[in-house]
Amino acid sequence: MTPERPSSTDPVVLPGWTWQPFLDDAVNALHPLNIQPYPIAEEFLQKQDITGSRSKPVTVTTATWACRTEKFRQVRAACVNAGAAASVLNFVINPLSRFDLPFFGGDLVTLPSGHLLALDLQPADKSDEQHTRPVWNRLLPIFERWREKLPDGGPIPEEAQPFFSPGFLWTRLPLGEEGEHLIETVVRPAFNDYLRLYLELAAEAEPVSDARRDDLLAGQRRYTDYRAEKDPARGMLTRFHGSDWTENYIHTVLFDL
Repeated sequence: MTPERPSSTDPVVLPGWTWQPFLDDAVNALHPLNIQPYPIAEEFLQKQDITGSRSKPVTVTTATWACRTEKFRQVRAACVNAGAAASVLNFVINPLSRFDLPFFGGDLVTLPSGHLLALDLQPADKSDEQHTRPVWNRLLPIFERWREKLPDGGPIPEEAQPFFSPGFLWTRLPLGEEGEHLIETVVRPAFNDYLRLYLELAAEAEPVSDARRDDLLAGQRRYTDYRAEKDPARGMLTRFHGSDWTENYIHTVLFDL
């Protein structure tokens, strides 16, 4: 693996990429927090390969943007642009365990079959009411506001349920004009509402005791271990960039705790 170097705090720009406005919104929201570059190995900052058939090759670019702040260990965006084959933004905020905060998670995926879209403030330990109740009380009104405007995405696996909140906003939208309209008028403002609440919670968060920090860290590790093991992007990234690169990317960048 090549040595790490600081990633730029300037946002990734991928021409023609569906999710560019969402990443730009997120970066703009974070800039007042005095963001600092987060070290990413050179080979993962941007990777370009060719997919598709010989007669219809498609260029696929996977780029990574990352930063850190006083209260966030790692903020990172995994960005995939493969034209009609796939367009993905996976945006995650990993808090420092010294602060009693959930994870912020946004998964925005376009495939030939449609759009798969998910937003959540994900708990480090769902059973810990001290950790979750103050969040859910403020998240659920936002969730209810946007849920009624979107079709339900369907059930999630039982094994995954401990890692999602009651405010998990999950939908599937069709390709075409209807889906694009809902993305711009519902999903994008919902994304910004979830992020705005998360940044408010972070601004209010005070350092916790060493014992509490250790409990939160253990929960964060359970979460990141599960996400690394079950990452749904594994198959797509392997097809685009090969197994070795994909496994290193998942374990050393996406879920590097």
